[in-house]
Amino acid sequence: MGRVIRGQRKGAGSVFKAHVKHRKGAAKLRHIDFAERHGYIKGIVKDIIHDPGRGAPLSCSLLLRASTLDSSSTAARKLNIGNVLPVGTMPEGTIICCLEEKPGDRGKLARASGNYATVISHNPETKKSRVKLPSGSKKVIASANRAVVGVVAGGGRIDKPILKAGRAYHKYKAKRNCWPRVRGVAMNPVEHPFGGGNHQHIGKPSTIRRDAPAGRKVGLIAARRTGRLRGTKTVQEKEN
Repeated sequence: MGRVIRGQRKGAGSVFKAHVKHRKGAAKLRHIDFAERHGYIKGIVKDIIHDPGRGAPLSCSLLLRASTLDSSSTAARKLNIGNVLPVGTMPEGTIICCLEEKPGDRGKLARASGNYATVISHNPETKKSRVKLPSGSKKVIASANRAVVGVVAGGGRIDKPILKAGRAYHKYKAKRNCWPRVRGVAMNPVEHPFGGGNHQHIGKPSTIRRDAPAGRKVGLIAARRTGRLRGTKTVQEKEN
């Protein structure tokens, strides 16, 4: 009988402790209240701060006052970088980030550093809008969903090489306990199903069934196929 392998130690039943020291808080939009539904919120960015474990910097904003609009008012919410507006009020082609997936969820999509989504089209009859996500996929959302105009700061962060193990150590120390990650073939047989042997090789099929026991469930779990994707495939885009 081998030891408890890494997947079992990190899996169900283990004690999880998040690395939250020095965290500044969640990056979310404001709650939808009366002032935001019937007017606009005016604020000043007081500081740009670093949040450990996050690739993008955060802005500290001071909310000054809430102004309500009536039928005689001529003020309008402008399409400036950093403003939070409903997607339905933005023209097609607008670059946005921190997009709400459902109205009032305070931002769920296009949040990583350098990411952005693009407004494609609007449908006034159904009150729906179509956006292009950072992955390239298209998504139909409610036009009332809010988003921040512009691109998330910190773009190009992954272009700079880490170069040293010490930098990777500090990077993942602020994020989660996932570094360094030893290969299974480099372990002993008691520590991993792929371990052991006179040279480093798996020695058995790397695919494994879905209902395998926890100590054996490593490799390509319930894989439909293995190997490189070869050939071309034509994909037709589905119209809205």
